[in-house]
Formats: sequence, C-alpha cells, structure tokens
Amino acid sequence: MLPPRRFLPSFSLLAAFEAAARTGSVTAAANELGLTQSAVSRQISALERQLGVALFLRERQTIRLTIAGDTYAREVREALRRISSASLNLKANPAGGTLNLAILPFFGTRWLTPRIGRFLDQHPGMVVNLITRLEPFDFRFDTLDAAIHFGVARWPGAALTLLMDEDVIPACSPAFRQRHSLAVPADMLRAPLLHLSTRPDAWELWLSRNQVPFDAVQGMLFDQFVTMVEAARSGLGAALLPRFLIEKELEEGRLVRAVDGEPMPTGQYYLAYMPDRATYPPLAAFRDWIMQEIGADTLALAGPIGQ
Repeated sequence: MLPPRRFLPSFSLLAAFEAAARTGSVTAAANELGLTQSAVSRQISALERQLGVALFLRERQTIRLTIAGDTYAREVREALRRISSASLNLKANPAGGTLNLAILPFFGTRWLTPRIGRFLDQHPGMVVNLITRLEPFDFRFDTLDAAIHFGVARWPGAALTLLMDEDVIPACSPAFRQRHSLAVPADMLRAPLLHLSTRPDAWELWLSRNQVPFDAVQGMLFDQFVTMVEAARSGLGAALLPRFLIEKELEEGRLVRAVDGEPMPTGQYYLAYMPDRATYPPLAAFRDWIMQEIGADTLALAGPIGQ
C-alpha cells in the first residue's frame, strides 16, 4: 500500500532537489534540468513546504544541505536511480521478463557468461542483466532479483539454492613448476605463493591439510581471481585456484598442477534471492537452467584432468 499522497512529492520536485543537492548549486541544477534558477528555487521551496522540513541552508548566493536534507538526498537519489533502472529495463524489453543478477567477477567471466547464450536461446524475449558485485548488498534496496553467492549467507531471510561445491588445486605455469622443482606438497614452501585477499588463510589450510609444517606463508596479494590466474600463468607464483574455473588453462597446458594431491574443498556456490521472488518467471527459469548446466558440468568434471 502506498503512503498518503501528501507524503509523495512530484517527480519534478524531487528531481530539482536531487540535482541541487548533488551539485551544491541552484544554478548548476537549473542548467542540468533545462530550467531557470527561479524555477528550481520554487520547486525546492515547494518540496520543503510539502514536507514541513528545511532541506537547505541559504547563505547569500550559496546553498548547503541541512542534516535532514543530506539524509533525504541520499534516499531520493537511490529512489530516482531505481526508477531510471526500471525504465531502462522496460524500454529494453517491453514484453517483460528481465532478470537482474549479481555475479562474482571470476565466476561470471569464466563460467556463466560463455553459457548464458544457451539460456537466452531457450527463453526468447527474456533479458538477463549481469551486475558484478564483490561487496555485500541488500536485496531490500538493490534492484536485484538474485545473486550468485559463495560461502556463508549474508542476507537475513534470503532463500539459497545450492549450486555446486568448490575445490581448489595448487596451479602454476609449467616453467614455474620446473624452475622450482615442485613434486610434493612440502616443496611449495620453497616457491613464491599467490594469495587472494578474500581468502587470506587458503595456503595455510592447504599446507595443514597436506601435513606440511610451516611458520609463516607470504607472497603477492590479489583482490580477484582473474588477476591471480594471469599472474600464475606468467610464472609469478603458484596459486590455489578453483578447479572448475581453470579447466581451459589446464587442458591447453598454460597451467598445470604445481604438485600432486587431492583437491581441497573450500565451500559452496548458491543462487540467493528473496522468497517472494522465487516464482518470478525469469528467476524460476534461470534457476532450472543453471542447475541443468551444473549437472552436465559435474559429469564432465568427474573425468581425469590434465596435469
């Protein structure tokens, strides 16, 4: 249910206020909106009268947001952004059927994007918007229908569909393995190791799992898998990488297992969404499709992987 009409200012008033708040100038806001300065000033004053709150402090020829105005500006800006996004989605796909999906960069680049065409072929008319996200987000405020998520759930009340388990292997370039004479897990202590900032203890866990005593593990730090893969391919070090995301490099010999050993389980990937979106047709169709894709990949990955 919408709030009473008196709490719903017109779009023109909100647009004038947001532009003035963002630019810090009535003149700049007027130029941006194609209005006169006096028109923008009148719209801001009308908004303040409607709300019964002063949004700006007027000081000679300048304006400055009040504390209340600053808070209101942030919320109005996000609301206008969502309206703009919804309008763009509608224009791009007038028949409906748009899925806004947050993805992890490496998973999206290596696994999902090369396959998404098959989903679109099976569901003509549907549109999938991919939004790369590393930082936490909130389904209540973000214009997202679902997200590909790894690890522990961060969103209270969200539904999680398990997609797949992840395991990692120590990988490096063939020349790197030969140069450092890598053969058994203990040899890794003699080689430069590459680390992911979101998994800072990965090598410690791997060494402990392989019963290799160690004092400290150091090396280059990366914030994304994609750059760490390139560093490993370039011979800068060995990296613990998700096995299913480096299949191409392993098959082509650009990466090899640094040492023999079993893959190390690290966690699970989930499709996360709010329960009230579970039956949204594009989301339901995508959920069914991605489970089928993962099932086919699991069978293929069960075979031997090149060393």
